[in-house]
Amino acid sequence: MQLSDRDKYIIERYKEDEEMMILLFAQWCVNNNIDANELYEKAYPHQAQNKALKNAIEQTVPKEDSEFISQQIIISILQMFGNDDLAFEVGQIEVLDETEE
Repeated sequence: MQLSDRDKYIIERYKEDEEMMILLFAQWCVNNNIDANELYEKAYPHQAQNKALKNAIEQTVPKEDSEFISQQIIISILQMFGNDDLAFEVGQIEVLDETEE
């Protein structure tokens, strides 16, 4: 099956958006002193180590250099990409709201 240029573009955009979702998750974990790999493994205990998550973790910045990322935003983004188990685990964590810090 031949993919049209439009189909290739859509697939590439989805992959880029998925990478951004993973990076946002990883940065949220850094900002909240949470081990992203450990949380991912808790949500998906039977999956192998996630290479995309490893790459995203390498791209994160220290908390003090990062913009605030709300827990609700992360949950919504994870759910948009079908990561409901991970979104659930994120929702179980008590984090300080930016206004509480």
